[in-house]
Amino acid sequence: MNAPSLTHHHWLGHAALSPLRWLLGWWRIVFFGATILVLALAPSSYVPKARSALIRHLYLDTAPILAWFTVLCALLTLVITRIVIVTAVSYGLSQYALEMVIRVLVLELIPLTAALFVALRCTIPNGAMLATMRKAGRFDELSRAGEDPVVTQVLPRALAGIYATITLAALSCVVALVIAYFAVYGASTAGLPAYTRVFGHIFNPAVALIFGLKTLLFSLAVSVIPMASGLYDIEGDGSRESAALQGLVRMFAVLLILEAVSLAGNYA
Repeated sequence: MNAPSLTHHHWLGHAALSPLRWLLGWWRIVFFGATILVLALAPSSYVPKARSALIRHLYLDTAPILAWFTVLCALLTLVITRIVIVTAVSYGLSQYALEMVIRVLVLELIPLTAALFVALRCTIPNGAMLATMRKAGRFDELSRAGEDPVVTQVLPRALAGIYATITLAALSCVVALVIAYFAVYGASTAGLPAYTRVFGHIFNPAVALIFGLKTLLFSLAVSVIPMASGLYDIEGDGSRESAALQGLVRMFAVLLILEAVSLAGNYA
């Protein structure tokens, strides 16, 4: 009787504390994001070792994936454009085909895909690495040596994730716009006036502002949340897998909320 009773009370206590741990986890993420923002804007953060680490992570998190992610987006644009054009022509709606392609690909799919790609390829593994370093006492060793581990180890990884997301999204959107033009009008400049009118109609000031803010917030979400989960070991057991899973779940929730808000802003 005693053992089941103790187990039951332990489960109730754990369930009662779960909302508090959940709120504490989000508070730590917000605090971590604010800390990274302050450090990123402070010139004193860019000591020689931090600058060297930042340059290294900027290259490692962007250069190896930039070319083939752009090629992947170009192929995706070509396939979707052809499907949309053929379908629109069959229903007599060819005048809306190009606008649909730009709205679906450039406004919605490419920024979200770039953010998820950077998260799975770079920031979630980096967050898990931070969890391993912290658990192994590496941060304490750096602090005893007179080095701030947040400045030299965490900040470069976070900034590199932001940079990689924005770079992939921006370059892929430009490539998608170029491919969409050639898919519709071919290798001719005759379609430029009509294309620029469609582009200007879609990217009015409000939509352009929402697009820019969404891309920036996507980059912050995929960088800050996995790093915070790894650094603080939010609701986990300290393992690499636990940190990666926590960062993934929280990051997906934020990305879905941001995408829903942007859709409401663009089409409400």
